[in-house]
Amino acid sequence: MSRKIAFVASDTTIAQAAHDELVARYGNVAEEEADIIVALGGDGFMLHTLHNTQHLPAPVYGMNCGTVGFLMNEYAPEGLIDRLIVAEEEVINPLSMRAVTAKGAVYEALAINEVSLLRAGPQAAKLQISVDGRVRLDELVCDGALLCTPAGSTAYNYSAHGPILPIGSDVLALTAMAAFRPRRWRGALLPKNAVVRFDVLQHEKRPVMADADSRSVTDVVSVEIRSSSDIAHRILFDPGHGLEERLIREQFV
Repeated sequence: MSRKIAFVASDTTIAQAAHDELVARYGNVAEEEADIIVALGGDGFMLHTLHNTQHLPAPVYGMNCGTVGFLMNEYAPEGLIDRLIVAEEEVINPLSMRAVTAKGAVYEALAINEVSLLRAGPQAAKLQISVDGRVRLDELVCDGALLCTPAGSTAYNYSAHGPILPIGSDVLALTAMAAFRPRRWRGALLPKNAVVRFDVLQHEKRPVMADADSRSVTDVVSVEIRSSSDIAHRILFDPGHGLEERLIREQFV
């Protein structure tokens, strides 16, 4: 196995110290020359790294130097080469968001975890939800709603009482935050190839923002979301600690 590794780290003191230690042990190459990219930080930095390197063929192996680390492996400087040799690969397709603002501006972004719509004022949002061009919910009164991938189902979606999805399932979860009408709406499970559209009702009185993995757009009037099967994020995990196992384990905590 090649030892061409690119180490990248978040700005935290812990991650930077880990970066210096690993570079001293294993060397370092540019991301464009690497066979494997090792990301040092938390889940937020892992998402940042995946977005920044999606045009590169190298998979990303994360080591937890942050807080949550659901997408990360345990940090240990010893035996890294052996761990990379036996690491198991998971492939994730991101969501593609197309948001239109009240002024007609169009914003596009990718999300590995979820695309969320959130009220941006004191009043609840009013959203109309369509799936594959057909209106499925005329009016959802809520604090917000999100569409997530299986990889993102244990993040914001889980906090909003959405379902955990098996990583290999061709399913997306549509979940509401603090649904008022319909009362306690439980959300929906949709095929991976579904195209979901949110139209913001009364947007001047009830402003809404859209967010794709921390890329935010304010004052949106419509948001269309679909899975981008042409983009594949390759993530490496230690054996027995991949996303499939973590998603199952999370449900029995």
